[in-house]
Amino acid sequence: MAEREHEIVVFGATGFTGALTAEYLASHADKGTRWAIAGRSAEKLDRLRDRLARLNPACAGLPILQADVADASSMRRLAEATKVVITTVGPYIDYGEPVVAACAAAGTDYVDLTGEPEFVDLMWLRYHSQAQSTGARLVHSCGFDSIPYDLGALFAVGQLPEEEPIKLEGFARASGVPSGGTYHSTVEIMGRLRQGARVARERRTMEQRPSGRRVRGVSGPPHHDAVAGGWVVPLPTIDPQTVLRSARALDRYGPDFTYSHYLVVKRLPTLVGLAAGAGAMIALAQLAPTRQLLLKLMDPGQGPSPEQREKAWFRVRFVGVGGGKRVVTEVSGGDPGYGETSKMLASSALCLAHDRLPETAGQVTPAVAMGGALTDRLERAGIRFALVEP
Repeated sequence: MAEREHEIVVFGATGFTGALTAEYLASHADKGTRWAIAGRSAEKLDRLRDRLARLNPACAGLPILQADVADASSMRRLAEATKVVITTVGPYIDYGEPVVAACAAAGTDYVDLTGEPEFVDLMWLRYHSQAQSTGARLVHSCGFDSIPYDLGALFAVGQLPEEEPIKLEGFARASGVPSGGTYHSTVEIMGRLRQGARVARERRTMEQRPSGRRVRGVSGPPHHDAVAGGWVVPLPTIDPQTVLRSARALDRYGPDFTYSHYLVVKRLPTLVGLAAGAGAMIALAQLAPTRQLLLKLMDPGQGPSPEQREKAWFRVRFVGVGGGKRVVTEVSGGDPGYGETSKMLASSALCLAHDRLPETAGQVTPAVAMGGALTDRLERAGIRFALVEP
């Protein structure tokens, strides 16, 4: 990649998570990092820059780029001006493709925080090959979806013997208040399950699988698990998909790798209530009128207060067995949806911009693109990767 004006641009910087990501970069970016903020409104970007300058006076001269997903030429200029684009503009199924397209064409690395499986599959179908030819690394799900699970699984696998079959289970627990943007993305996913399944099938028919190795997702039954610390239920989010894609790409996961992914709750009635609530939301999201009513319950710009974020936390525990050895590992941190997500997203971009990494291109997972280099950055930033039981 020829020298570019910027190393990182945060697109959607004036949104809730975008602003948190910009704040993290203002306080923690590697010394000398050339970065900028971008979005539709110059006025809002000016106000954000003033806020960032109060955190770090050096940000008083932070470059501002005006760009709009509806304007392809502005997307092209943005992608060609930087090494890495961070985008927080969602729902990604509605607003994400122009950014991916511009980065794939320009050979620019791309990171987002999407948890939308249909979007990720669609972008693979449309832009993976082009990104491979231009050298762009398209790295989706670089927030709470799916960094703790993807890098956590890689960390757990690293504690087990090589070239042995591995069985891994992941158990997720978290406490926090969702933002309006997250809520809207969730409703969109629920309302597009049929379309998502169709795109996933199309990707499976085209995507090459590893030769001589087997990688499988196993959906276990709901049950009580002492190591997880409560009742567990299979969690069919994008996170296990990301883990399995990393396992297919990396031989370190062994010749026969299985992964099961669960949500943990303390009490059985809570589990029953969550299942009933999710079922009701899925049913309501199928019809346009009721889906619109659901979307009106929260504004996309809403988000938890600093006090609410301060109390939030997450813990993902992994139990791995392979080669006659059993390990328990854990990834943990603070506010999963926003404080830690902005940290993960910004750290991913810094890793792509500055660190020595494997040579990859196309749509790749965080573990494949960055692996241990990103784990090291996150540990320095306060996210804990620990071996609980050898």
